[in-house]
Amino acid sequence: MKWFTENWGWKLTSLALAYLLWLAVANDPVYVTTISAPVQYRNIPRELEMNTDIVDGVRLEIRGPANRLTPASMNGAAVIMDLSHVSRPGEQTFPIERGNAVLPPEVTLLRAMPAQVRLSFERRMGREVPVHLRIGKGPPEEYEIEKQELDPPAMRIVGPESRVREIHTVETDSIDLSSVVGTAEFQVYSYLPDPQVRFEQNRRILVRVSVRRKPT
Repeated sequence: MKWFTENWGWKLTSLALAYLLWLAVANDPVYVTTISAPVQYRNIPRELEMNTDIVDGVRLEIRGPANRLTPASMNGAAVIMDLSHVSRPGEQTFPIERGNAVLPPEVTLLRAMPAQVRLSFERRMGREVPVHLRIGKGPPEEYEIEKQELDPPAMRIVGPESRVREIHTVETDSIDLSSVVGTAEFQVYSYLPDPQVRFEQNRRILVRVSVRRKPT
């Protein structure tokens, strides 16, 4: 009895506050809405490459209390694709489910659009290919190119095996020799047309060109 009668005013106040809090939560309306969520890929196998256009975002249809669906609450929403079980080349399909959707508490995933992602994996390949110099404008009419040097003359590229095998050269940005007489140097970048293939080193190329008068 002593426990019930001591500080009874504070106890009644705490009980009233708890009831009001419960009432506020219980009366919070539940909504259904859609959001855009980024797709994040984790544990990509070291010896494999994805040979498809990567899906970087999906639409999620979700349901939850209004106070959980605010932009601030949904800021961290994402879909996590764990690729740790991928061990060999080929195509694999990954469903988008509640288990790999990161959402705030009390928010439920109803469906994803698309509902699944199919990825194609190939072995990673790297090799060196020569660099081709692009000349946008040649030297003046009475001049000609005597010598050209590229540093480095070849670049190492890395990517899915089938795509790397299709690339035999890489090009530089074009240079303008219309006002060059003698020797000139240019700093240019190399370019790869395939977005699935990348350079393994700095893309910058040093170009040295010597222009001389044509013999008469």
